[in-house]
Amino acid sequence: MLLPSRSQSLRPLFWLPAISALPGCAGGVLDPQGPIGVGNRTILLNSLAVMLVIVVPTLIALLAFAWMFRATNRNARYDPHFTYSGKIELIVWSIPTLTILFLGGLIYYGSHHLDPRQPIASGQHPLEVQVVALDWKWLFLYPDQGVGTVNQLVIPAGTPVHFRLTSASVMNTFFVPQLGSMVYVMNGMQTELHLQADREGDYFGLSAHFSGDGFSDMNFRVRAVSADAFASWVSSLHGKGVLDADAYRALARQSINMPPAAFGSVEPGLFDAVLRQTLPPGPGPAETAAGEPQVSPKAEPKAGAPAMTHQPKEGG
Repeated sequence: MLLPSRSQSLRPLFWLPAISALPGCAGGVLDPQGPIGVGNRTILLNSLAVMLVIVVPTLIALLAFAWMFRATNRNARYDPHFTYSGKIELIVWSIPTLTILFLGGLIYYGSHHLDPRQPIASGQHPLEVQVVALDWKWLFLYPDQGVGTVNQLVIPAGTPVHFRLTSASVMNTFFVPQLGSMVYVMNGMQTELHLQADREGDYFGLSAHFSGDGFSDMNFRVRAVSADAFASWVSSLHGKGVLDADAYRALARQSINMPPAAFGSVEPGLFDAVLRQTLPPGPGPAETAAGEPQVSPKAEPKAGAPAMTHQPKEGG
């Protein structure tokens, strides 16, 4: 759309909102705060550079050929009977093939170097954290400290964290963009992941796989603190609620936008009981009178069905 001459002088002002929004790009995969996140960004940027080596010359060649063979260029060679050229075929197929092989090797090397099961080299003993994906919240258990949290992950900065992850419901995805390595979790199966936050700060974690109505609010905050602050935080939880099998069953009910909660005591072996399904998976949605599963937790359950919006208070 053409603007009046008076408005054209104001056109640069239209870019101000977009430019002012650029700082909001911080906090994602391009702003890593740990060694795994840095490795992921390196693979992404290297892959982009390799692809630009093909894309940029192709765009330039497109413009050059359009100019060379324009209708008004009488010096351009006109050959309507041309059908095949071995040299052209070699160029057309060899360059993309070499690019794919190079990208494949780059990603293969990076994938093995950043294997989620591979421990991070560090002089610090890794912190053990067990993660359970519920509908629609995240449960974090600290087996060595004997505490647990919901929708809040606190870790010491500079210390590797060894995650054991599973789902007590449908398949889901655990992802902290600034720390790296998004991994899937499934019911009855265990996934391992090693991450580390190099510096103190608050980072955003989320579910990156659609899992129902509460998916958009299935987020959590990662707090990377000093070692002393982490020890003080663990001590502050003692005396709060107890997370045993009964409390877990109540927690496993569907709930949307649940606020962070904490438990000062966690029943030993709770994660393994969830993993082995000694504790059954979450109840999921209720059934309608016709026996059909009701996917939305906002729907009215049939008579006698358990409520699906139970939200335990902080501390259980």
